[in-house]
Formats: sequence, structure tokens, C-alpha cells
Amino acid sequence: MSPDDRALSGRQPKAVTSALRVLEEVARAGSGVTAKDIAARLSMPSATTYRLLNILVGEGYVVRLPDLSGFALGQKIGILVDAAVVPTVCAAAREVLAELRLSVRFGVHLFYYTNVAVRTADADPEYPPPEDESFLNQHLYACAVGKLLLAEKSELESVIPRWEPRALTARTIVARSELLANLDLIRSQGFATQLAELRDASACVAVPVRSGTGSLVGSLALSGHVDHGHLMLRHVPSLREHAERLAPLMA
Repeated sequence: MSPDDRALSGRQPKAVTSALRVLEEVARAGSGVTAKDIAARLSMPSATTYRLLNILVGEGYVVRLPDLSGFALGQKIGILVDAAVVPTVCAAAREVLAELRLSVRFGVHLFYYTNVAVRTADADPEYPPPEDESFLNQHLYACAVGKLLLAEKSELESVIPRWEPRALTARTIVARSELLANLDLIRSQGFATQLAELRDASACVAVPVRSGTGSLVGSLALSGHVDHGHLMLRHVPSLREHAERLAPLMA
């Protein structure tokens, strides 16, 4: 028996199953469910229920409500749900993207937003984005599409530290005050840029795609060489026009 097998021997598999049952019950019951309610519904000893809830809280899958009245799902559940989402792009949206790609000499990419992450919906096959989806999500503060998502968040004090900003290049914004000021600028101007912040030679400009109610659902972005950043900015009006056409196709 390997060390890994021994680590999962005895009662541990049952404990994992019990923890998942508790997590499912929190999801099923909704925000505010109490440990007593969970124990009763699962026919589980109260001490076991409390112990498992404490573990789930410690790992971020469950949170205690501020008034201590009960429990709710935590942020990590959003990450699991987001990972399971597979963005799809309808034929009409692909036609809009094809039209834009014929009119510019840069990569044209469509992104979809979940609550906590950026997902690639349609990457330009001729000019692929220089960074993959995983890298973008690790460095939201340094990429145009990530900045749009951060600028949309209302509780920046709790959101920004999760990505632990650090310098990727000499131009990466890492000071918290500078990053907050940059997000304010993005909100006012309605688009975001990345100029040699992810990689020394890369540049990107992105505009939001919003639903009919104004919610951020995606972004339309151009990518290219940093030396052409000023040329990419000239396409912001066209990006906005195409983003408006894409909005009803993504909602």
C-alpha cells in the first residue's frame, strides 16, 4: 500500500463523503441554513456537523453569515462553478467577429465573464492571444480584460488581494493605490488597456459587452505588439460598436 493509499484509509473516505453531503445541503437549503438544520436533515450527529462546517469554512467553501445566524456558500464554490462553464458562441456572434477581424490587422478576441473569472469564448485563429486563459486569470490586474472585471467589482478591498499583484514586467501596476486609480479611470473611460504589463512586447485594448440591464457579460479585445498600442486605441469606437451588436447575442 502506497503512502497515498494509507492517507485515505480508515474513516477518511467517509469523512470526505460527509463533508460533501454537508456542502450539498448548504447549497440546497440556501443562505442562512443553520448547523442544527443541516444535522437534522442529514441525520448526522451535531458534533460531526459542526466539525465539518468548520473545516469547510476554513477552506473557503462555506462562510458564516455576519450576524452568525447561519451559513452560506463561499467564494471557492464560484470558482468550481466557473470552471465547469463552457462558453458557447452562436453563429450570429461569429459573423460579427468575422466582420471585425476583416477590418483590423490585430487579433480580435471575445471573452465571457463569470463571477470571478475570465473565460475565452472565441479567440482569433489567425492572431491567437499571447496568453492562455489560466495565465490571464492569475494576473487579472495586469491584463485589459481582467481590469474590466476588477473595475466592475464593488468590494475591491476583498477582491484585489486574492490575486496578489506582483510585477510581471517593468510596467506592471503593483501599487494598490495606483491600481485603484487605474480602475477608476477604466470606469470613467469605458475601456481598458494593457501595454507591456503582461509581457514586454504585448499590448491589448478591451471594451465591455453588457447585457440589456447593464451587467458585464463579456469583453471584446484587440491584441498586438506594444509598439502598435496607439494604433489599437484608434479602434476603440469600432470595438464599442461591435460590442453593442454582440451584447444581445451573449446575454
